[in-house]
Amino acid sequence: MEQSEILNVVIIGSGPAGYTAGIYAARAGLKPVLIAGSEVGGQLISTPEIGNWPGEKDNPSGFDLMQKLQDHAKSLGTEIIFDTVIKAALKDKVKTLTLSSGKELKALTVIVATGAKARFLDIESEQKYKGHGVSACATCDGFFFRKKDVAVIGGGSAAFVEAIFLASLCNKVYLVHRRRGFRSENVLIDKFKALVEAGKAEFVLDAVVDEIKGDGNAVNALAVKFKDGSKRDLPVQGVFVAIGHAPATEIFKDELELDKDGYIVLHKENGAAATSCPGVFAAGDCADKVYRQAITSAGSGCQAALDAEKYLLDA
Repeated sequence: MEQSEILNVVIIGSGPAGYTAGIYAARAGLKPVLIAGSEVGGQLISTPEIGNWPGEKDNPSGFDLMQKLQDHAKSLGTEIIFDTVIKAALKDKVKTLTLSSGKELKALTVIVATGAKARFLDIESEQKYKGHGVSACATCDGFFFRKKDVAVIGGGSAAFVEAIFLASLCNKVYLVHRRRGFRSENVLIDKFKALVEAGKAEFVLDAVVDEIKGDGNAVNALAVKFKDGSKRDLPVQGVFVAIGHAPATEIFKDELELDKDGYIVLHKENGAAATSCPGVFAAGDCADKVYRQAITSAGSGCQAALDAEKYLLDA
């Protein structure tokens, strides 16, 4: 690929949406280039077990599944660049993407599949102990808390996945949630309840985080406040925040229409994955605030590639 070459399609992102877009675009003969981004494999890379990917009855890890998708895309001719897009000019017919390495790519179509990033609590003590007991990735950091007590903050499926995984490593897992109800798959809730019955876990409900305490170097307690005004210190050495994600769309705010939460708005009258900018398509969690599943992301990656192919044919 020459610096001055105008590419048919550039895909930004390396999760299920990005790799699937690469597979379809490559099979269409578009010679796609995929920019992997700072988190190669996307959010799925940190999932220890995937039990709902069609055809994968042995429950592969996210890492293994994403490696298969990457290998598939590469085998068909998708060029993968391990770099990050830091600037995007998308409104002209020829789009320009600037990478952190300083390189510029020009393309007729762009597929945005940048996914989403973990949300944090946004309290002072959390910032103080990030990387020193506070994490948003149990698979990444759970090893450091073997046989210790930890807390998981959240009540969705992601929080239960984190908590169940940590229970296999840690002495005890507290699941802290601001309500008594959960937005999670029942199968995950049932698994965690079994851990509670076994003494490996505990629900801490109707509670919010008041402060993450420590000695300046490491966490040694989590202070929570209940709806009735009472407080409790949980004796934990690790705090894992699993309260959702924000779409990774900041660099597109002046180029594409985003909703109030930062998700890319799709203009489906121009194609299932079409954005406000002709020739630019979006797929995966950067445009999906409802389903946010690996399989729906992959499906939208397929749609984006097919939309890009049609756009090029009609141009």
